[in-house]
Amino acid sequence: MSNSMTQTADAVSESMAPRATVPMIRDLIELAKPRITMLATFTAGVGLWMAPGSLGPLRTAVFLLAATALIASANTLNCWVEREIDGRMQRTRKRPLPAGRLNPRIALAAGVLEAIAALGLLAATTNPLTVGLGAAALVIYVGVYTPLKRVSWWAVVVGAVPGAIPPMMGWTAGTGTLSAAGWTLFGILFFWQLPHFIAISLYLKDDYQRGGLKVLPLVRGDVIARRHLFAYTILLVLVSLIASPLGMAGPTYFVTASLLGAGFLYLAAGGLRRTVGARWARHTFAYSIVYLSVLIGVLVLDAL
Repeated sequence: MSNSMTQTADAVSESMAPRATVPMIRDLIELAKPRITMLATFTAGVGLWMAPGSLGPLRTAVFLLAATALIASANTLNCWVEREIDGRMQRTRKRPLPAGRLNPRIALAAGVLEAIAALGLLAATTNPLTVGLGAAALVIYVGVYTPLKRVSWWAVVVGAVPGAIPPMMGWTAGTGTLSAAGWTLFGILFFWQLPHFIAISLYLKDDYQRGGLKVLPLVRGDVIARRHLFAYTILLVLVSLIASPLGMAGPTYFVTASLLGAGFLYLAAGGLRRTVGARWARHTFAYSIVYLSVLIGVLVLDAL
């Protein structure tokens, strides 16, 4: 009788194992923040596409994109470090770790393995410069940006560095060197992130306060934050226009970048009025997404 019950229990456990594995995989994917991962992977592909000459072996392109996606381990490790903070914030409290759906040890192991796999793939298929950029993105994001968020609002500037590295990785994978064009791609992504994330911090500042994070509106006030947003938008537009004189794109891109930039500047300048609030910040955030999507799309097409 006891043997029969044991066999039945074993059979039930075996049948439930795959069902338990699927949610765990889903949770691990959520920790990697798929939208950010997709953006990083796409911009790495853009950098490779924009690099002069041939794209090289298909194997290099595939492994570069795979490695860039695996560098999302920075997001996994970020979620592991900030699991208690995430639990205090409305926006993040339902993530797998604060919600208790995933063992923190599994998340940590996954993040470390993803990092090792990412750098291993880059080392095997690209060049030392690209490997160094990938390693820098991981270290800055996890080791500097993540802890700095609880100390200083400058974290948003530091965090924009690893976010802007993927297109440089694509460029260096294709050319083996950094040039003005590669730095321009970096600059576009770097300066885009600043108004984008300042806008988020303006309409979610109460949530950031619950989490104990130092964002610009909480530290310096909304007026200063909106001034920073406007200043960074000016720099973004200026950098975006450099692509045409450098020969990265033609007149179609220049006109598009000018029109998109004018729209962004008009919206950002509206934030200098003291009467604007969360609605303006949400509109600015939404426009920043449209801006980057169209800008990069036209840059890629105009480079054909």
